[in-house]
Amino acid sequence: MQLADYLANDATSLAQQVARGDVRPGELLDLALAQHRRVHGSVNAVVRLMEDQARGQLGGPLGGPFAGVPFLIKDGRQDYAGLPTSYGSRAMQNIVPARHSHVVERFLKSGLVIFGKTNLPEFAIRAVTDPELYGRTSNPWDLTRTPGGSSGGAAAAVAAGIVPMAAGNDGGGSIRIPAACCGLFGLRPSRGRVSSGPGAAEGWFGASSEGVISRSVRDSALALDVLQGAEPGDPFVIAPPTEPYAQAMLREPGRLRIGFTTASPIGTEVHPEAVKAVEHAARLLESLGHHVEEAAPDIDGAALAQSYLHIYFGQIPAAVTHAKKQGAKASDLELTNRLLVTLGNSISATSLTAQLNRWNEYARALAAFHQRYDLLLTPTLAAPPVKHGTGDQSGAEKALLGFLHGTGVLGVLARLGLLDGTIRKIATDNLRYVPFTQLSNLTGTPSMSVPLHWTDEGLPLGVQFVGPFGSEDRLLQLARQLEQAQPWFDRLPSLARG
Repeated sequence: MQLADYLANDATSLAQQVARGDVRPGELLDLALAQHRRVHGSVNAVVRLMEDQARGQLGGPLGGPFAGVPFLIKDGRQDYAGLPTSYGSRAMQNIVPARHSHVVERFLKSGLVIFGKTNLPEFAIRAVTDPELYGRTSNPWDLTRTPGGSSGGAAAAVAAGIVPMAAGNDGGGSIRIPAACCGLFGLRPSRGRVSSGPGAAEGWFGASSEGVISRSVRDSALALDVLQGAEPGDPFVIAPPTEPYAQAMLREPGRLRIGFTTASPIGTEVHPEAVKAVEHAARLLESLGHHVEEAAPDIDGAALAQSYLHIYFGQIPAAVTHAKKQGAKASDLELTNRLLVTLGNSISATSLTAQLNRWNEYARALAAFHQRYDLLLTPTLAAPPVKHGTGDQSGAEKALLGFLHGTGVLGVLARLGLLDGTIRKIATDNLRYVPFTQLSNLTGTPSMSVPLHWTDEGLPLGVQFVGPFGSEDRLLQLARQLEQAQPWFDRLPSLARG
């Protein structure tokens, strides 16, 4: 098999060829490694090679629906026993899990050959992938731009042709955002659909879900079949699908009622290309027989953004406390996260609990919207993939914040409640380009980014669909219909084809 043949097949097709004996798993691994070596200097998607582990897999029996297909996992929360899960942070480099996470166990059981880990921002908290530890990951469509985040390394690896599908997770858009930036399909499952264990009961208070980023809808459907289902000790068990997703996906979605909006929920600007992407999708949906009209859930987007930001305030200090017990130092953290630790430690349990309780309001308001509309359509991103460095703090700002933090002044101001305006600015700045995705995370609902639009500059810009809780089957059915109406699988950047 040559590179062109490898790129012409999705993971499902490659596994079928392995099963028929048309290609050997070792050949596929060699192709994936060769493609990684060729593009690594440009995209920096893979930060830890695991070739020895992959060769070890090939030495044993391979079974499952993806048997023999090369695969990459994310270097955050997807633990592989015996190797550190870095979360893109120096603070986490020496923490080595003793066992695989459940998602990794299921990937391995499916026959996927894991040969590396992908890049992410430190602690997965940004929509760009630029950790100081490993350096920036670049978008294969334009190396001066971000592939998104936090699963930016995964998306860049798929778009660059290293693998047809890679693992990600999504606590605020981290599957959908990079999928939209890189011209790929990304599905975020419902809360509880995929186990977050054993290291966590629910990731990010239940806001985060595990999944994949892929080039084909059927790969994501089959991957969800592999991943779905509770493990012993999970906090609750979601109702299982009535049939496998790979089978349910083949059914027609019927005539759907779809409400759409292009207005930023936090009142920030939406780029004309993002508006154009939704308008194009709406016309395509109408041509397929769906009812489409402008409508949005009755939700205070600014309040939701504040509630979302409190995830950081609760999670980052806890993660750092754990890392310090293993020998990490505060200086191991990037400045932004040192500041978040200070802010988080200043937030009272009462305030955090009040914000978590508001998630129920958003979920019920979205459910009321879904009484009238089957799906919500929005931009995935408020703008095309941004240039590297967009929104970064200036040197002077970093120096000032570093001084305030180092002297303890920042902590005093935070405890006195004098940084509320700063916190609001952090929320706006962090979400300015990605204000649409957090709704799904806080409400626990499934959502997907579908690559239906490319800008006049040739940049991908996906659109998002949000469904009711447990409606992954309907989302996949619509995605397949859109994929057939406007195929995207063969759209790859020139970098991937060599």
